[in-house]
Amino acid sequence: MAMRRFPIFIATLVAMALAIVSCGDDDNTWEDYTEYRQANLDWLQQQYEKKDASGKPVYTMLRPTWDQGSYVLIRYFNDTMLTKDNPKPFLTSTVDVKYHGSLYDGTPFDSSYLRTAPADSIYRTKLTDVVGGWVIALTNMHEGDSCEVIIPCEQGYGSIERTGIPPYSALVFGIKLVDIYKQEK
Repeated sequence: MAMRRFPIFIATLVAMALAIVSCGDDDNTWEDYTEYRQANLDWLQQQYEKKDASGKPVYTMLRPTWDQGSYVLIRYFNDTMLTKDNPKPFLTSTVDVKYHGSLYDGTPFDSSYLRTAPADSIYRTKLTDVVGGWVIALTNMHEGDSCEVIIPCEQGYGSIERTGIPPYSALVFGIKLVDIYKQEK
């Protein structure tokens, strides 16, 4: 009986050690990325304050009803009056989108245009499987809308480093909502 518990005990110790090590890394990451975090925040503020030729804000700040402390900045490329009667996805929907992603300085890190399945350039995903900034943007888009979305790090990957994405990165996405593949309420 004791031998059966030993692997569970070892697995628990390993998990605890990993948790302690990863927590320690977050503190170093915070300090290591001070300048980078500040550059992202400064750029994000500049985008929020940016005006077009007529003096109107270039981006609209979207705050979801479920979390008024979070937000994204969005700029539509299409005439939203033409798509206003099209369906919008729910939090539980599966959508087909085309997108390209870059860091605040323009460095690209991902694109659906490199994909061939389920169709050319299409990325199919559940809204529950993407970063919070995508959820905020997509639940405010109608089928056919195209936009640029700026996602603060808190609604992106936060302090987690991803391939090509440093911790504390503001993310910039060009997104087209092609289709709501599966609409669930």
